[in-house]
Amino acid sequence: MSQDGAHGRYAGQALAGGRYQLRDVLGEGGMASVHLAYDAVLDRQVAIKTLHTELGREQAFRERFRREAQAVAKLTHTNIVSVFDTGEDELNGMATPYIVMEYVEGRPLGSVLEEDIRHYGAMPADKALKITADVLAALEISHEKGLVHRDIKPGNVMVTRRGVVKVMDFGIARAMQSGVTSMTQTGMVVGTPQYLSPEQALGRGVDARSDLYSVGIMLFQLVTGRLPFDADSPLAIAYAHVQEEPVAPSSVNRALPPAVDALVARALRKNPNERFPTAESMRDECLRIAASFQAAPPSIVPGAGPAQSGSGVASAVFPPVDRTTPAPHGQVQTPYQPAPAPNPYGHPAPTPGYGYPQQGGYPASPVGYGPQGAAPTPPPYTVAPHQNGRPGGGRNRRPVVTASVAVAAVVAVGLAVALTLKHTGDDTGAGGGGGSSASASASHRSGYRGPDTTRRIDTSKCSDPQESYSDPDKIQLPDFRYKDIGSVKKCLQAAGWKWDIKHEDDNTWGEGTVLNQFPEQGTDVDQNDVGTIELRVSTGNPPQ
Repeated sequence: MSQDGAHGRYAGQALAGGRYQLRDVLGEGGMASVHLAYDAVLDRQVAIKTLHTELGREQAFRERFRREAQAVAKLTHTNIVSVFDTGEDELNGMATPYIVMEYVEGRPLGSVLEEDIRHYGAMPADKALKITADVLAALEISHEKGLVHRDIKPGNVMVTRRGVVKVMDFGIARAMQSGVTSMTQTGMVVGTPQYLSPEQALGRGVDARSDLYSVGIMLFQLVTGRLPFDADSPLAIAYAHVQEEPVAPSSVNRALPPAVDALVARALRKNPNERFPTAESMRDECLRIAASFQAAPPSIVPGAGPAQSGSGVASAVFPPVDRTTPAPHGQVQTPYQPAPAPNPYGHPAPTPGYGYPQQGGYPASPVGYGPQGAAPTPPPYTVAPHQNGRPGGGRNRRPVVTASVAVAAVVAVGLAVALTLKHTGDDTGAGGGGGSSASASASHRSGYRGPDTTRRIDTSKCSDPQESYSDPDKIQLPDFRYKDIGSVKKCLQAAGWKWDIKHEDDNTWGEGTVLNQFPEQGTDVDQNDVGTIELRVSTGNPPQ
């Protein structure tokens, strides 16, 4: 069946022996259409999602889809769009799988975010945290049943007229990912790469923690109005998920407290073992933070935000060939012998797979309630709408097209590419010794931002630190980020701790502002054996 015949042509037809009468199209995309429908048996409105691709011809897929839909139908929760029925029927001469869902009168979360961006620049943090907590409440239930969503994004989250958050499309991505021969034969998958976890981008197996990564991406977008990783190609975005570190949300929205930065940073860890262990634990942290700070309107820094993600990935993965220079003798690096890339933050480089079994490609991402009129794309690619991926004037508003075999393979090769680190300098100190601060740069460049000594940390944060929640013999490492380095040194000296300073060109924050730390804030450490704390400190100069 052609794409043209798939989109919006089912209106007026009926399913299940006339029980469900299809009416208006609520949303459509390359993989599915969602219709408002009337259930003649129960006299109510429902939403029916019909899948209209070559998948409908696959008996293996139809059986998998049926089993997944039955599992999702067992999920009952306020924050989950209920599934009432599932089946398949013939539409336009093709066996078409469908699911019957609760009809939600409301808007996609992306539309809510766009409205907040127009008014405030981003979504107020307290509102964003509460919405995120509701999404996590839905995931908590699904994860308990062994169901990983695999496609959390604003387009799959609805907000009703009364403000109730509803997550939809549980299990559909898994059904599309498994047991479909035509997909594996053509190397075709569908997805919105902006929200995929690193293990998804690498084509590895996923568990509940993959959903938590996607929630972290979504929360970053809500509180900043931007995505942490975005680029002009799916390949560059996938590469960024695997290899690049996100900026702190507060570098874009200065109204955010450090606790939001810490929450997002933990959710976006490359290694799943370093993320929140469960949706419940991440939800508890969202609610704790929401209750702990005074709500304030967003304060967006003009021009601030993530740089072009995956920049240079094409030339890095496919370097130009100099045909005039003979190939060097000896061992040659190949895509099958990847070398570990250096890590600018001192953490262990992400290990492909993290022990997960290899699986192929991106998981599929069917359309939810989205904008109408998605342009058809010829095979072998399939389009999923990039819903609100970059609201507020972003560059990537078109549908995203991906090919899994190429993307997954090239991203894996990309792990072999050494990243160019920003300029850094060394500055070491020991408790009581004070340590002298070396000059970060020879001169101030155009765009230089001077010091801000008002952001200080009290010495008691080090001399009398917070006790660990899990180990009474340990303490939690204080949060030194976005504080003036002079006050941080005094704090460290008060505790007798050692430190090592590396300078980094960054003019989002003034000269002498701590940008990052390792071990990270909140880490449980022995107060008498903390080791050397690495601090990344801004030079105030713009990145070169």
